Amino acid sequence: MNLLASLPKVLPAGLALSLLVSGCGFQLRGAPPVSSALQPLAVDCSGDVPEQLCGSVKEQLSLGNIDLQPSEKADYVLNISNFRRERRASAITVRAAAAEYTLRQTVDIEVLTSDQVPLIAPTDLNSSETYRYDESNVLAKQREEEALQEQLYDRLAQQIIFRLAPLDRDRIDRLRQEAEQTRDQDSGQP
Repeated sequence: MNLLASLPKVLPAGLALSLLVSGCGFQLRGAPPVSSALQPLAVDCSGDVPEQLCGSVKEQLSLGNIDLQPSEKADYVLNISNFRRERRASAITVRAAAAEYTLRQTVDIEVLTSDQVPLIAPTDLNSSETYRYDESNVLAKQREEEALQEQLYDRLAQQIIFRLAPLDRDRIDRLRQEAEQTRDQDSGQP
């Protein structure tokens, strides 16, 4: 009986919570699926790419059931290179001290077939975040910056996955045909 009596109180609260969550734009997010046509795939990270970023890309691909292989056994290669990290003051206090910092990470990617046909031309991807800096709490702000750097790795990994998602069998075949036509034109064949 107590359960039935409390139902009119619980139901509106649950409804209000669901409206609040949906109204603020909350939604479950995940990377789009990468086509099985892009298998087997190798992920080749140059030495300047942090292991956290490379590992995050590989993990997301594995979770999407993409067959990851070494470069010599793969039909497609995702090259990740030229990682850059920037930290700059974006706001200054009246005492000429940094009040905010902007963190930016940038990386280059490209996807090639095993016979060097570009499926994604070299592309820069970047992610950034700004945070407030407090001189009186340096240790906590260092921890916050480290956590933000980790988030930026994950965001870059998601951007890479989003770039791979449109590469289905039709698009890959079309890109291969265009590359063959370009080679034929460059060699003077009709």
